[in-house]
Amino acid sequence: MSLRSIPSIVLAFILYNAVVFLSGGTDVLNSALFELNMLSGGVWRFTVGDLIILVTLFLLFGELIKATYTSTASLVDHGLSMLVFIACLVEFLLVPQAATSTFFLVMVATAIDVVAGFTIGIRVARRDLSIGGVEH
Repeated sequence: MSLRSIPSIVLAFILYNAVVFLSGGTDVLNSALFELNMLSGGVWRFTVGDLIILVTLFLLFGELIKATYTSTASLVDHGLSMLVFIACLVEFLLVPQAATSTFFLVMVATAIDVVAGFTIGIRVARRDLSIGGVEH
């Protein structure tokens, strides 16, 4: 099994759990990493929870790129992505520290990874098959 077959979105799941469980609670998610005064006069606060969501979005983008490849590693990746989603869903439903909007969005990103991975994989496989054959 290559490293390419491991879904990178699992890092968002691990990051959330490390931040919340090592800090002792979900209050850390609202801690500001920095604040910027905007031209409008408003203040933009970037929190730890925002950082986790940002990392999750970048990892999801990488997973969508990986979904365009057809190989044995991609099949393993799709299966492991499903396991990551199931782990997120179970944690969201059963662990009080996971009952946050930040974790919910991480879980939604893992669901998108699963659905998009299979959908894109099927589309790419159909395209690869139609290139080799004659279309009617």
